[in-house]
Amino acid sequence: MSALSHYLQQQQFCLILEQIVSKRATLPSVSSLAGLPCVMAFADRVHADDDPSPISLAQRVSPEQAKLLHFSGKARDLKDLEQFIEQAKQQNMRDVLLLTGDKLKQHNFGNQDPLQRTRYLESVSSLMWVKAHAPDMYCGVAFNPFKYTESEEQAQYLKFEKKQRAGADFVITQLGYDLAKILKFKQFVDQTVQPCLVLACVMPLTYRRAKFMVKQEVAGIEISRHLLQHLKAELQQDAAWAEQRVYARAALQIWIYRHWGLAGIHVSGCQNSEQQALLEQALAQYETWTLEQCLMEWNHLCKIVRGDEMQPDLSVAYPQQQPSVLKYQMLQVTHDWLFDSALAQNIGRCVFQLKFWQKGWAAKSILAVEYASKHTVVGCESCGQCRLAETLYICPETCPKGLANGPCGGTRLDRCEFADRECIHSQKYRLAKQVKQQELLRSELIPAVPVEVRQTSSWVNWFQPKNQ
Repeated sequence: MSALSHYLQQQQFCLILEQIVSKRATLPSVSSLAGLPCVMAFADRVHADDDPSPISLAQRVSPEQAKLLHFSGKARDLKDLEQFIEQAKQQNMRDVLLLTGDKLKQHNFGNQDPLQRTRYLESVSSLMWVKAHAPDMYCGVAFNPFKYTESEEQAQYLKFEKKQRAGADFVITQLGYDLAKILKFKQFVDQTVQPCLVLACVMPLTYRRAKFMVKQEVAGIEISRHLLQHLKAELQQDAAWAEQRVYARAALQIWIYRHWGLAGIHVSGCQNSEQQALLEQALAQYETWTLEQCLMEWNHLCKIVRGDEMQPDLSVAYPQQQPSVLKYQMLQVTHDWLFDSALAQNIGRCVFQLKFWQKGWAAKSILAVEYASKHTVVGCESCGQCRLAETLYICPETCPKGLANGPCGGTRLDRCEFADRECIHSQKYRLAKQVKQQELLRSELIPAVPVEVRQTSSWVNWFQPKNQ
């Protein structure tokens, strides 16, 4: 049993201290903080796209130190995941947080050549692979509860249920300061058929950090205008006093989450010993406080009166695109007749299992015909493993990250992280609600498309024996 799984399964509330991996990263080793056991987490491709592997940095830390490895799907495929898991096991590291990842700094849309496009190995597909091929790994996933439209929020929850079905051992929420959203998610998880352990991300939020994240529009992090202005006012009043309140708020979050029954905390922005000492002092200050006392102090330190101060400005929500039910129905009928019916299966096996279609001009011709018939209608990019029937005929290739199982955590008020479109998964949820297909988005686990399958005909591949 790994250290993290031991802490969590023994109900030992623990702190996971995130270490941003970079070529200049320091290597602290912390076994406990304020009497709470600590795990060192090694982030993946956060500082830069070419950061060293989390494994390489984790190897330089004491073998006795409990470790959690992040794996981000940024510009990676299944072969990269397989190599990562094998290296981790060789180093006796069994705890991993599987992430899709935010936008790469050097993301390539690949409009001219789909093979050159940057794609992301999404967390659901990664989790499916790890649980099938390395079941001894202890796997966590992320979840962003800080969503404020129905379609955006429900799309997140439906994808989380897929992560549960795929076998997630624990879940860590993304960073936010609307505590009601954390409580709502924890209550939801406790009521599901396959509950898993919930941890929350906490960061001591200075005005400088908050201003940077708002200005850079860091994906997946919600900082309200009220909170930003409040941090600025504190700093202008007295810098030392403002710093104390920064760590006081972080400590209060941690104890509130413990009172609510969360299993632990993923602490970001606390990498050096000075920051950790300040957090430890603040934790000691509130350790014996009741939940009610902590909540009152939190509201006081955040100037919360109405209760909605940590929410974004909902008046700037973008227009929603209404998906076509008629288009969905026509494509569904077409798919059923041409691919799923008994007649189609019999004809397809007779025709497309011929070697004739798998090489040379025949393979190129059938691929060209398929692309021409589907690209304009659904945005097809010839992935070779068509998933339209599992995604309500909204093609995953039209997502900049190529995600099929659901949204990443980087959307904001239905807007894609890339800010040039509405999230297709919000559209997909609204369509699913209209045609009563939410269960499909909840339960259908869609595997990753192998690189070698891309730019081949999904028509030909569809009718191949399933064991090939």
